[in-house]
Amino acid sequence: MSGHSKWHNIQAKKGKADAARGKIFTKLGRELLIAVKAGGPDPAGNSKLKDVIAKCKAANMPNDTINNAIKKAAGSTDSANYEEMVYEGYGTNGVAVIVEASTDNKNRTAADVRHVFDKAGGNLGTNGCVSYLFNKKGVIVIDKEETSLSEDDLMMIALDAGAEDFSADEEIYEITTDPSDFSSVREKLEEQGLEFLEAEVKMVPTTTVALDEKDAEKMQRLLDNLDDLDDVLNVYHNWEE
Repeated sequence: MSGHSKWHNIQAKKGKADAARGKIFTKLGRELLIAVKAGGPDPAGNSKLKDVIAKCKAANMPNDTINNAIKKAAGSTDSANYEEMVYEGYGTNGVAVIVEASTDNKNRTAADVRHVFDKAGGNLGTNGCVSYLFNKKGVIVIDKEETSLSEDDLMMIALDAGAEDFSADEEIYEITTDPSDFSSVREKLEEQGLEFLEAEVKMVPTTTVALDEKDAEKMQRLLDNLDDLDDVLNVYHNWEE
């Protein structure tokens, strides 16, 4: 498998995100709230919550913060009915963009997302206009320096657990799964004492679009402005950074 994005680019994003860690934790807290409301506060009986917890841990969210967020969600009297929405559109030079959001006001969120696309010279499209360019996959990323397992041993553990693919570069191992197998594969790896740089089900592009420096700056502004929206949880794209 050729990795869908080089880890140094992901690291750069994470480094930038470290400065806004509070915002990231707020978004993850929203995901925890949605998962608890959908299936209860016990991760043993709520696979969605279990997956969100893994995502939180990969983002270095402290266990106390995770547990407090779950307790708060379980006892919440917040009557807001959050609905999960997906928006699709085009960024600079036809780059495909998928936006996942959670909102208690669809009209507000749709208007906010549309405004960001318009301001960046992109345009919001209809559902299905770009999703065919992506596959939904479970993705687990492991820092090579954080495991004593050899590449061959780790690959065998992952594939035996049901992973679809395994790849390595200078810094990381990347394990790809079918979404339905993500939880079981992740749990098998956790049993080996492994920690993850990334662990989530996400939209992975099947093709990528290269941009020159000027268009890349526009595209980055679009992504940053989408990320700044409180209702936006995840943004996927096929820009070859």
